[in-house]
Amino acid sequence: MASEVRNDMRLKPYRDTLALPGIKSLLAVTTLARIPIAAGAVVLTLHVVTDLGRGYGAAGLIGAAFTIGGSVGAPMMGRLIDRRGLRPVLVLTTVAEVIFWSTAQAVPYWALLVMALFGGFLALPAFSVARQSISALTPEAQRLPAFALDSITTELSFMAGPALGVLVATTAGGRWAMLMLAAGILASGVGLWLLNPPVRAAHEAPITAGERVPRRSWLGPRFVAILLVTMAATLVLSGTDVALVAVLRDNGELGWSGLVMSMWAFYSLLGGFAYGTMQRSFPPVVILAPLAVATMLVSLGGAHWWLIALLLIPAGALCAPLITSTADAISRMIPAAARGEAMGLHNSALTVGVALGGPLAGVAADTLSPPWGFVTVGGAGVLIALLVLPTELRRRRQSPPATAPEPTLTTGKSGPTTEPALAASILPAADSPNETPADRTPRQHTPHNDTLSARRP
Repeated sequence: MASEVRNDMRLKPYRDTLALPGIKSLLAVTTLARIPIAAGAVVLTLHVVTDLGRGYGAAGLIGAAFTIGGSVGAPMMGRLIDRRGLRPVLVLTTVAEVIFWSTAQAVPYWALLVMALFGGFLALPAFSVARQSISALTPEAQRLPAFALDSITTELSFMAGPALGVLVATTAGGRWAMLMLAAGILASGVGLWLLNPPVRAAHEAPITAGERVPRRSWLGPRFVAILLVTMAATLVLSGTDVALVAVLRDNGELGWSGLVMSMWAFYSLLGGFAYGTMQRSFPPVVILAPLAVATMLVSLGGAHWWLIALLLIPAGALCAPLITSTADAISRMIPAAARGEAMGLHNSALTVGVALGGPLAGVAADTLSPPWGFVTVGGAGVLIALLVLPTELRRRRQSPPATAPEPTLTTGKSGPTTEPALAASILPAADSPNETPADRTPRQHTPHNDTLSARRP
């Protein structure tokens, strides 16, 4: 009986979050929408290598061009959402991506290299839209489990997407795989357009109000520090991917790589689920530091695949929580009128980290030995954590001590609830952003605000 009560309490944050209007449909549609996006990199690689007869270096150039385009385009698409709304951006990016994937399979290599820049620039913003909509649909007290669910479903998309891409590319050919991606992107864009998830909360100024927020009011040291931690997170994760393959290949155990990576992803899912049930969120740098150190320790298991799988437990369990914490922190500190651009920059940081981590681990594995891939990317994570730590400590010193006011009970449609002040009071000072003029403006009380508080690309 006691264990059932404990399990019920652990699941309560998720039940309460999923009960919010629009959350379940948002998670379902964005999870499916991200599957073809997740398959894009591996399909491009296989097309360049098999259909165009080029090497992996040439394939890497195509991937780099797509990444550069996406890194520049994500914040610009986000800013366009802030100014014009979601649906015009969905139409623009869906049409552009369908054209890219439909024609890219028929052009020569150098044309594909140029097209990849524009394909990445106008990529469907499913990842940033999901996080922006979560910020609009959930009160602050329930964003932690909501972003944890987003990280978990992202993991599921990245487990399914590349596997499906490889399956189609190896059975039907790279060109057919790219056409299938065009169809998948079209379905994703149409699904998001029909769903039209909100990007502003009910109590926030609508897009039609034309509210403008100067960048200098939110693009400060704290925000840049979170972007650096976000980049470090995917740098460590993508570098671990490469180091795993290098070590297992060096040991003659490459056949076990699929199982080890699946176990690693499973650890991340468990970690993300556990993090979402916590009543306290942690500053991203507090999670980055142990993740980076744990990744360095994986190098000690280089002799056996099963030992690597065991040593990956702590590092894997911190993957989804770290991504969750960065999105959660940004959602709390950015004014609604700039949320799209901020989430676009967050997505760019994730993309840049992925682009840097693999080559960094690969160079270390080639010049030193495969286990040094773990040490190198983990060490880079530690250095970035040390770099941003002074900013976090300075912010904590400047933040006023949190006080817990007496909760004011009100009655909504589903029964007694508490005011958001109670939920906000249990959050640690580390997650309270520097106050902006918008934060000091009293918010209109609505039933949507009444709630009880309870990760790869």
